[in-house]
Amino acid sequence: MSEKKIRNILAVGVDTVSLAVSAKKAGYDVYAVDYFGDLDLRRVCSGCEALIEQKSGKSCGKIGLLFKPEAFLNMAKSLVKKFVIDAILLSSGLDDDFEVLYALNELVAPILGNQPKTIEKVRRKPEFFEELKRLGIPHPATLVVESLNEAMKAAKKLEFPVVVKPTKGFAGAGIRVSWNIEELERAFSHVSLFSKKVLIQKLVEGVHASVSFLATSKDVKVLTVNEQLLGQHFLFQQEPFSYCGNIVPLHFADSIVEKCYTIIEKIALHFGLKGSNGIDLVISKEGIPYVIEVNPRFQGTLECVEKVLGINLVESHVNACLHGLLPQIRRKPSTFCIRLILYAPKRVIAPDLTNFPQVRDIPLPGCIIEKGEPLCSVVVEGKSRSLALCKAKEIAKKICDMLNSA
Repeated sequence: MSEKKIRNILAVGVDTVSLAVSAKKAGYDVYAVDYFGDLDLRRVCSGCEALIEQKSGKSCGKIGLLFKPEAFLNMAKSLVKKFVIDAILLSSGLDDDFEVLYALNELVAPILGNQPKTIEKVRRKPEFFEELKRLGIPHPATLVVESLNEAMKAAKKLEFPVVVKPTKGFAGAGIRVSWNIEELERAFSHVSLFSKKVLIQKLVEGVHASVSFLATSKDVKVLTVNEQLLGQHFLFQQEPFSYCGNIVPLHFADSIVEKCYTIIEKIALHFGLKGSNGIDLVISKEGIPYVIEVNPRFQGTLECVEKVLGINLVESHVNACLHGLLPQIRRKPSTFCIRLILYAPKRVIAPDLTNFPQVRDIPLPGCIIEKGEPLCSVVVEGKSRSLALCKAKEIAKKICDMLNSA
């Protein structure tokens, strides 16, 4: 595949707004397969299909009940029949659905970025962690179980506290921490609803972080180390590990950041990752970065990384994948960018959010958002972490006030 042939890009994932906007700014005609089909996505797309249909007075439902990976494949097939598509770019949501990824890969041309075989290598957790062990890279001790009895034996072997998580999923949904047998029983019962196989993992306490990077077959460019926001109650997220946004960059000691750089470079080159990727970490109290998982596609940090570094990630991704070129990046960003994902505090009617320049993932005014479901994102820059976070919280409060006054 050559760049000259790429004019029309299909973005595929649960939330593709930032990816579609970046592709549009890079000069491509953009098409999208998305879960939400928000207003700002449709503004930049020449064609768009969404899993849910937003209508005034109609509920958008719950993603946990409506999400179906096969539906994204079917929507992609529909767009490919209607339009000329030159390349597919992946966002979040389909990382663990390998059959869907292989089918997507055969629709137009190979996915621009990591091939399904590579994605499989880093997303099949037991095998991935075994490889990390061989490479000497810190990661939580992990066991795979299929029954409560096996879970109890695993927890006993690893020693409480343990993390109980599904083998398939995205955005941290369904993950629980257990400190004793009683909590383990409840956690296993909950998590086994998400997947037949369940991961029991030794809890690593510390700062949740991610690293955004670009890779070619020969080189790796770490872009930013990011602070992850998980389970934030002020954003009305009740799931303890669910993704609520990020702060770019993470303010941490240079020595620890350098450790993250070393780990990311080793993983990227060993597994042959290409283009835009992310790796989730927990930085322990002792300053050791533990690898949690690889996100072998564009991440939720996309817009924040672009603003902080002054680059276009889609353009950089294409250059990395097709030409083996990586951008020049200044080592220390001089500004902070925050993305907050605001969830519905109750069953609400979506207000008109089009007048907020800092709001992304804008729902159709009048549609109904169920309690706990994503309402919108707020993206704000600031000279310091505290200033940016304060601005973002102010905008989130204004939106909540609109909900309460409706």
